[in-house]
Amino acid sequence: VQLQASGGGLVQTGGSLRLSCAASGRTFSSTVMGWFRQAPEKEREFVAGIRWIDGTTYYADSVKGRFSISRDNAKNTVYLQMNSLNTEDTAVYYCAAGTTLAPRIGGTYRIWGQGTLVTVSS
Repeated sequence: VQLQASGGGLVQTGGSLRLSCAASGRTFSSTVMGWFRQAPEKEREFVAGIRWIDGTTYYADSVKGRFSISRDNAKNTVYLQMNSLNTEDTAVYYCAAGTTLAPRIGGTYRIWGQGTLVTVSS
């Protein structure tokens, strides 16, 4: 199974971007998809997660109300709509897949995408 993240780019403060994460390959048996990010010289942090079966969502406090995660089960694709972006959102964003019962913990995910860079300018 492979995860392909896309949609990153350069945006001004206050702008929006939508990231996509498409899963391909063998039968995809994960139950949870997550988005994480890592800014320069900072540790990776959880951003948002979603369960395939019922769409239950999870958000980091820092993005709640600004970001929205959704999924398209038919396309095995998860999206991260990011609004009201600010410079602190600048990071490489990674999607991940797993069967974790702790969707906020990166170490519990089995499969990771290659990352897509989001840069927010002031």
